[in-house]
Amino acid sequence: MDYSNPCPVAFTSRLVGGRWRARIVWALIRNEPLRFSELRRACPPVSDRILSKELKELESWGLISRCEYPVLPPKTEYRLTELGRTLEPLMRAMARWGLDHRSIITGLNELPSDGGPSR
Repeated sequence: MDYSNPCPVAFTSRLVGGRWRARIVWALIRNEPLRFSELRRACPPVSDRILSKELKELESWGLISRCEYPVLPPKTEYRLTELGRTLEPLMRAMARWGLDHRSIITGLNELPSDGGPSR
């Protein structure tokens, strides 16, 4: 990851931005621990390859931990670390904003009944 950008918003956005990372963190905030298959169900339509890549990045940054159990079939669980838990207020604020403003944003982007542009 490029750490040279001095903007704290850009740094935070790099960590939890993108299509999947915020959704993974949010799923873990709401219900942890989660197994790989549970995370996949919480983030449709993420592929196994992408989910695995995102989990490895989040783990490398110390935001989540991975625990493997020596059982058959193999069992792996993911949890937020103490550092990852510090994202909870940010994620809850994003969730609240989304709930409060979704209808406004989607209403602005609806097509009029004649099919023409809305502006």
